[in-house]
Amino acid sequence: MTRPKFAESPDDLMPLQQALQLSGLEFMQGILAGEYPAPPISKTLNFDLHDVQFGQVVFHGAPQFDAFNPLGTVHGGWYGTVLDSAMACAVMTTVPKGKYYTTLEYKINIVRPIPLGRRVRIIGTVDHSGRSTAVAQGRIEDVETSKLYATGTTTCIILDAPTA
Repeated sequence: MTRPKFAESPDDLMPLQQALQLSGLEFMQGILAGEYPAPPISKTLNFDLHDVQFGQVVFHGAPQFDAFNPLGTVHGGWYGTVLDSAMACAVMTTVPKGKYYTTLEYKINIVRPIPLGRRVRIIGTVDHSGRSTAVAQGRIEDVETSKLYATGTTTCIILDAPTA
């Protein structure tokens, strides 16, 4: 697997009109293959794309000290961001050419704290993808033991390409 290149400026990101020429699955496969840059949030929060299939994506990551709250545990925002990323990217794999999506809402349940630096697998799986909405679920689990750390659900809206 190619090490992901992260976008370092807005100019590094693919323009929307160009992205709309690809299916969501093609776009996500291109990021995985290193053909397109990974978003900067994945560098900031220390997670990267590990696997892409139609209706499912898997990230691997490890929260670093920068993601800790004042009480010395991983901030809930880290769980929320990586789960939103996995669930929404799973939805993206189902979006056809000429359409795009965005998250309408998501919910997470943190089951237990992730120890500092512990490698986790973040899985997003689509439950339903229709003409205008999609629903997905996510899990954060330990890479070595499969111990569950958090779950999530999301609803995304699927939109037509903007007209000029």
